[in-house]
Amino acid sequence: MKQSTKGKVILAGAGPGDAELITVKLQKRLAEADVIIVDRLVNPEIIDEHAAKDALIVLAGKQGYNEASLLQEDVTALILKYALNGKTVVRLKGGDVAFFSNVLDELRALHQHEIPFEIIPGITAASGASAYAGIPLTARDYSQAVQFITFNPNSFYSTEKWKALANTNDTLVFYMAAKNITDLAELLLRFSRQPLTPLAVIEQATTSYQQVHITTLKECAVDFAGKQFSSPSLIIVGDVVKLHRDFNWFAGNEAGSVFKKL
Repeated sequence: MKQSTKGKVILAGAGPGDAELITVKLQKRLAEADVIIVDRLVNPEIIDEHAAKDALIVLAGKQGYNEASLLQEDVTALILKYALNGKTVVRLKGGDVAFFSNVLDELRALHQHEIPFEIIPGITAASGASAYAGIPLTARDYSQAVQFITFNPNSFYSTEKWKALANTNDTLVFYMAAKNITDLAELLLRFSRQPLTPLAVIEQATTSYQQVHITTLKECAVDFAGKQFSSPSLIIVGDVVKLHRDFNWFAGNEAGSVFKKL
């Protein structure tokens, strides 16, 4: 009995939203793929413009707070199903595959089944949001380093960790934190971060719907009381946020900024 030939899996980042922010390599792989398994935050224009016309497109969105979204085990099973049947599969994720994704689960499954794979990096949300908001994540006289952190109801950090975050001069970039932004600000203040530290929330970065909201840790609870930020949203904390006023260059169809004088 003839053994079926295994396919190949490409784990790729589709960037933060703007359909033009993808690599040439990803464009080529999309054109070659038999199956494309797509995350919720991937811009559909990327598929429309670059996927082969006969490619099977599988929507595999995962979303926090949404019980109807797919589990990671389901997504991994889909990847294996098509790859073990000899298909070339692109697993397309929003942002970059290495930033706060479940790529390790997928890599382990591919390794276990001896399926060839390739990883194509993408522009992570922090890079896209900061660039399109005119907020360099590091800048002379403002910050010499940056930290990327998740903050959601499942994030538990030690007292020592919060003390370190509150007392660093690094730029802090928080993923998945918009629904809990007042809790985040309160924790940083509790552990002695300066009250007038600037904070920016960037909604739907790099798209025509981008909105930038700027305040301080001290005023966050008042300014954002009852505010529901669109998904995805990213939070930047640190003195570099002050640079937005001078270097905010992006003007999409609905892009705008709401900020206090810092």
